[in-house]
Amino acid sequence: MSNTDRLNTLLEEDRTFEPPESFKAQANFNDPSVYERAANDPEGYWAEQAEYLSWFKPYSEVLNWNPPHAEWFVDGKLNAAYNCVDRHREGPNKNKAAIIWEGEQGNSQIFTYDMLGREVDKAAHMLKQLGVNKGDRVAIYLPMIPELPISMLACAKIGAIHSVVFAAYSAKALNDRITDTEAKLLITSDGSRRSGKILPLKDNADKAVKDTTVETTLVINNIGPDANTAWNKALDVDWGTLKQKMPTTPLEHEEMDAEDPLFILYTSGTTGKPKGIVHTTGGYLTGVNHSVRSIFDLKDEDVFWCTADIGWVTGHSYSVYGPLSAGGTSVMYEGGPAYPERDRFWDIVEKYGVTIFYTAPTSIRTFMKWGHEYVEKHDLSSLRLLGTVGEPINPEAWMWYHKYVGGEKCPIVDTWWQTENGSAMIAPLPGITTTKPGSATKPAPGIIADIFDGEGNPVEPGNGGYLVIKQPWPSMLRTVWGDDQRFKDSYFGDYDGIYTSGDVAHKDKDGYIWILGRDDDVINVSGHRLGASELESAIVSHDAVAEAAVIGRSDDIKGEAITAFVTLKERAQSSDELHDEIVAQIVDQIGKIARPDEVIFTASLPKTSSAKIMRRLLRDIAEGKAVGDTSTLEDPSVVEDLKEKYAEAEEQ
Repeated sequence: MSNTDRLNTLLEEDRTFEPPESFKAQANFNDPSVYERAANDPEGYWAEQAEYLSWFKPYSEVLNWNPPHAEWFVDGKLNAAYNCVDRHREGPNKNKAAIIWEGEQGNSQIFTYDMLGREVDKAAHMLKQLGVNKGDRVAIYLPMIPELPISMLACAKIGAIHSVVFAAYSAKALNDRITDTEAKLLITSDGSRRSGKILPLKDNADKAVKDTTVETTLVINNIGPDANTAWNKALDVDWGTLKQKMPTTPLEHEEMDAEDPLFILYTSGTTGKPKGIVHTTGGYLTGVNHSVRSIFDLKDEDVFWCTADIGWVTGHSYSVYGPLSAGGTSVMYEGGPAYPERDRFWDIVEKYGVTIFYTAPTSIRTFMKWGHEYVEKHDLSSLRLLGTVGEPINPEAWMWYHKYVGGEKCPIVDTWWQTENGSAMIAPLPGITTTKPGSATKPAPGIIADIFDGEGNPVEPGNGGYLVIKQPWPSMLRTVWGDDQRFKDSYFGDYDGIYTSGDVAHKDKDGYIWILGRDDDVINVSGHRLGASELESAIVSHDAVAEAAVIGRSDDIKGEAITAFVTLKERAQSSDELHDEIVAQIVDQIGKIARPDEVIFTASLPKTSSAKIMRRLLRDIAEGKAVGDTSTLEDPSVVEDLKEKYAEAEEQ
């Protein structure tokens, strides 16, 4: 993108929200000078944050930066499981709830830090007995059950590298990840529960391990006889049976170098081979521990619920390693948000007194579509902080979240970050930052971000461009597993020593950053580059609209034409009049250049189970192409419905 081919950012948002005085008074971070202090001495700042961890051996140097490779906390020794579990067993948090687990059928378990520690010890003994040692890779293919974080922490305790694979992925996707990591062991279950259905994980696992390096499949009995699981005596070991044979004595923690890999997590990847993102022990833990204290204001009495599946980085960082490293209480839920009723999330919030709630904008827009009456059935007064993650949140969804879920009293932290970043990078500090609906505001302390044009120059306020990180940060990825050149080319190939996110963003007059989505989601209409998220925000501001996804399809005259897929709130009906109102609203808020060529009303949009809209599939549908892989979708049948809807619209 050159200076003359800049990103047009035309949507404006002037509403602002100051931190409530009562919140500011008790916030962990409430002094604005923290930003200046971190900017003036970033290494000193991160050294302060690293002191919130327990080190077996102090580090000799904060940062060794040889672009694009970083080493943080050089020569320091620590262990992630000790920091997340065992050090809390030694103090007043021994009998505090570490994990609260809720099953879809209403069954539940609570693990104190001491109970969790004993479970991790037994799992670690199992791994050792099965021949897993420091540096070995363990693939984990599990639903949202307690054994998932237990397995991760057991790997961390003995120094094995875990690679969690999202439980809705296909056998092929699992096989690809096992093959790439050369995993020695696979941990899976007989099945999982989702929206009243049983998903056969073991069947996929059996297909995935054929002709791989996996020597043993450790199988958890999650469903029971209803799963109808096949058994391979040569490969399968029952988790429960083996666990009973394990000693109760704790294992010694493996002393890990700060730069030893903690886990490999694969980006979902819309094209090409997924990338195995490598995160290391010391820097990653420092980053997530810092962010739960600063951005999420986590306190000893909080109950933190991150609704993301642990198969994604959000779950790694804000269901497991972040809250547990800070001695917090983390909620896990195995099941769908509408089962058995559409108020299931709010029932869980009320039941456990959740104080910090972190979810995706697409989920919020689904809640909007269902109606606020489901929220109002429950007492949500325990909530004191809300968060969003995954995609840019449009202002109207932000306002709905603020009003109906937060009761107009909870600050909202809209967070931008990626698998590669490890922890939240751009987000408000709720005790300091004035927020604007739809903006992730400014980089967190210690993070130096900017927006560049195509020639590597920072854009002036009022303009958009490429979002970059200008200096290394502790939780950054270290490489792509087995392909360091791809790491260099993908993330540091555009500007020397500067991380390129692949996202585009806008900088407003106050220096606030507005994320506009992936560079691939920019639509080029007659030479004007428009961010899809701005168009979607304009559409969703209509009272009848619950959610929208906008894509550009090829057009011989304009380069790309705008197609909008729109879902309505439950009491709204599609009509020619509503179609015209939506078009007029876009023109009014953004301009004639943003007028969509097509508005397709649809009951639902194609989303992954992590609530991301798959715009790539919508583009394929609009251009009549063969639709790509749909195995990661929450409901693959949505694609066929959309094809029919689009065909009907084309005929009219």
